[in-house]
Order: sequence, then structure tokens, then C-alpha cells
Amino acid sequence: MSRTNTLLISPDATGAALTAPQRRFGNLIRQIEQARQLLATWHERIGEYRQAHGELLLPLETELTNAHRQWAFALDGLLAQRSWTKAEREMLRNMLCGTVGTLLATNEDDAPLKALFAKHTGADFDTERRDMLLAMKELTEAITGFDLGDDEGLDTDADLVGRMQQKLREEAAAQEAQEAHRSAKTGQRRKSAAQQRRETEAQQALQSMREIFRKLASALHPDRETDDSRREEKTALMQRVNQAYAANDLLALLELQLEIEQIDASHIATTSEQRLKHYNKVLGEQLAELRTQIGRVETGFRIEFGLEHVPAIQPHKLGQVLDRARRELHAELTDQQRVLRMLDDTEAVKRWLKHERQQLRSAKRDFMAF
Repeated sequence: MSRTNTLLISPDATGAALTAPQRRFGNLIRQIEQARQLLATWHERIGEYRQAHGELLLPLETELTNAHRQWAFALDGLLAQRSWTKAEREMLRNMLCGTVGTLLATNEDDAPLKALFAKHTGADFDTERRDMLLAMKELTEAITGFDLGDDEGLDTDADLVGRMQQKLREEAAAQEAQEAHRSAKTGQRRKSAAQQRRETEAQQALQSMREIFRKLASALHPDRETDDSRREEKTALMQRVNQAYAANDLLALLELQLEIEQIDASHIATTSEQRLKHYNKVLGEQLAELRTQIGRVETGFRIEFGLEHVPAIQPHKLGQVLDRARRELHAELTDQQRVLRMLDDTEAVKRWLKHERQQLRSAKRDFMAF
């Protein structure tokens, strides 16, 4: 039985029902343990996914990028021919420019691609990108009312995002200062009963944490131990106590009390209802923080691997996510290689362009109908 399970309260031998604080304590303990396991699983599986991604997906992504690059230059070769109608030539040029723009978005230093972009658009890619960035800056300023500074040093989208985030932080700090100023001016006003109760409960909850910490520190302080091996053991335990207290990890502190037999399985069951309420407040905050950490880890994982739009990712199923991504890359690469081979047949290209044009018209009609 784990220490967490040992902390769970069971009805006594008389069959008396658990009180509401006891039931909530048990529910919080179980939910925290589940959240801990989920967070640990995320960290473990992300490492495995990162390694597998490098071994299985990155080579496919590189091969696909090379195929897209080859496609762009092949389209350039086709446009040099005289066998295309005006509409066909326009479609081929749009495909070429779209592909080149996408490739340059991830590799801005590809000089041959920049030259290809300039050849078919009549514009310099760096200038176009700079103009678009400045237009986005002006639009952002108009929408938010922020002054994002002059154009000097604004070279990438990340620079623009950084300035926006800085302004948001400054605005939040200003609002916090204003709120503090208003609170200071009205500090002499009588607090409501609800405010006083919340503050008292928060102070009592912290006091309960401090009491457990002091008991553990008193029992485990290594300077009071004369035996070298025991001093080393207590030093390690005291480090765990300090870490748990700093993290407001009440469950870890209670588990440490169980570990050193400072409390036993009956301790929580006999704890007063008021003390349990204090414990529950801290445990509820601990659970909320764990869930926030899980959300941050999942969001970081999605951003790192471009999975923002994949629904309901579970850490123990990242192998399925990887396999699906591998199949999709294989399919995209196979399709890209197929259309590359098709470019050798002018009539096949014409039929394909006709089909693509029909698809675009159909999509436009559907959009207008909607």
C-alpha cells in the first residue's frame, strides 16, 4: 500500500459515515496522486517522443522539404515553356510562389529560393516580409492602443510578439499598482465578514502547514544527530521537507510524517474537523497548481511539435500520435513525389490543373452559399 493510500480515511468499525471534510480530504488525496502520476507520465513520455521524433519523423520532414523545394524549381522550369494558357500559367505561378513562401518561412537563408521568389513576384522576399511585419505592427497598435516603439530592431515575428508581451506585462503591473493604491486609500474601511473569514482561513491553513514543517524539522534536523550514517539520512530527508514546504506540498509533508512514523494511519481519521478543513484548503490549492503544471507541459509539447490542433492528447498514447504523424508524412511525401513525376507529362499537368481549378470553383461556391 502506498503512503498516499495510507492517508485515506475509512469508516470506523462502527460503520459511521465519513464527515464532509473527511470525504473531501480523501477525494483531494486521490486527485492529487492522479495528477502527480499524470505529470510524471507527461515528462517521461515527452522525452521518449522527442527521441522517436528525431529518429523517425525528422528524416521524413527533411525529405518532404527537399521534395517541396524540388517541386518549386520544377514549376519554374515548366513556366519557361510556351505550352500553357494564361489561366494555367497563373495557377502554376501561384503554386510556385506559395511553395517558396512556405519554405522561406522556415529557412530564410535559402538564397536560391529568394531569387526564385523575386523572379516570379518581382519583389524582394526580405523587403516583402519586412513590409508585412510593419503592417502587422501598425494593425496591432490600432487594435490594442499600445505604442510598440519604433521600427528599429523589429526584424522578426518573435520581436513583435516580445514587444506585445512586454506591453501586456507593463499594463498588468500598472493595473496592479492602481489597485494597490485604491486599496491603500480605502484600507480603513471595514472589511466584510466574508473577507475576514477568507483571510482567517488562509492564515489558519498556512499555520497548519507550518506546524507540520516544524514537527518534521525538529525530528529530522541533522545537526542533532551524532551517528554519521543517520546524519546523512536525515540530511536527505530534511532536503525533501524543505522542498515540499517551499512548494506548499502538504501531501508530501504528510507522507514524510508517515515515512518517519511521526503519524500513523489513524492520525488523519482522528484529526479535528476544523484542522481537516485547513488541510483541504491547502490540498485544493496544491491540486490546482498541479493541474496548471500539467496544462503548461501539454501546451509546450503541442507547440514544440506543431500539434496545437490535435484534440485530446493523452501522454500514454503519444506513440499513437507519433505513428499518425509518421503515416501522414509518408502519405504527403508519396503524393508530392507522385506530382513531381507527373510534371514530365504536359498533358497530365493540364488535366491536373483543370481538376484543381474545378475544385477551387466548387469550394468558392460552397463558401458563398454558406
